[in-house]
Amino acid sequence: MNAAGRLAAFGAGLAVAFTAAYVTAAAVVPDTAVTATQNVGAEPAADHSAPTEQVVPVSPPSADLPGLSLAQDGYALSAVRAPGAPNDRATLSFTIAGPSGTPLLDYATVHDKQLHLIIVRSDGQHFAHVHPVLDQATGIWSTPWMWKAAGTYRVFADFQPAQASSAKLTLTRTVDVAGELTPSPPRTTRTIDEIDGYTVELDGALTAGVSTEVVAKVTRDGEPVTTLQPYLGAYGHLVALREGDLAYLHVHPEGAEPVGDRTGGPAVSFAATAPTAGRYLLYLDFRVDDTVHTATFVVDAARGDTTQPVPEPSRDAGHAGGH
Repeated sequence: MNAAGRLAAFGAGLAVAFTAAYVTAAAVVPDTAVTATQNVGAEPAADHSAPTEQVVPVSPPSADLPGLSLAQDGYALSAVRAPGAPNDRATLSFTIAGPSGTPLLDYATVHDKQLHLIIVRSDGQHFAHVHPVLDQATGIWSTPWMWKAAGTYRVFADFQPAQASSAKLTLTRTVDVAGELTPSPPRTTRTIDEIDGYTVELDGALTAGVSTEVVAKVTRDGEPVTTLQPYLGAYGHLVALREGDLAYLHVHPEGAEPVGDRTGGPAVSFAATAPTAGRYLLYLDFRVDDTVHTATFVVDAARGDTTQPVPEPSRDAGHAGGH
């Protein structure tokens, strides 16, 4: 083959490789995920002429935050099968594919469960935290389900593969539920919630990039509740989401883990790290008399000290149970 022929063949090979890479990327990262990554917490392009020890804002890149992607580290959340309209009772089901492309069958137990399923409408309404059942023969997770209202919902699968080297993952999908949508009113901050006769008050402030303590205190008729039962390895279980994109906060329970069936309360403490300044939605599950109740809060995180270097993003971020 002459020189011109060899150059033409080389150029054609590059075109084929580029096209294959483009198609593969489009299959792994959907347009919605790309849009979310571009629009949320976008940073300006790096200035390579600046010194290597430059100071930068404390907020980590949003692409590193849990709960914003359907795939990570070779694991992927399948499409979610669920009822198509409110008040239809059916089964919600999905699978988690492993790096080999086959359904994942082996999971570590985290917070007393192999998988935590968090479901919430995109405006933060209709929060639910459930634990589906795994079919070991097929790898399908399923749970009975009924939507309460129309809208677009986010479904979060929070799990850790059983392999010793695997990290905890939070993968997400959206599900559209048909029907007339009644938008929720604009949210205002709220640190006290009344639920099923209990009053839950949240004390503490969030600061971007800084771990701070928040304490939930449970009372009933003005009296402290000291009969909180262990629930998922702690006396309270906190899910925290950033308003707008529903990215997870970094949350850890504080204090000693429950021993046996010993009760606790009235206060439950957590250490929370807000990735950016802004508004956050917090959902606290607590159990009394074998019944789980969920209190909801809306808090604003203040801007942190922007003269500090960016901290390494944590891989164990999201909802808190008993560590």
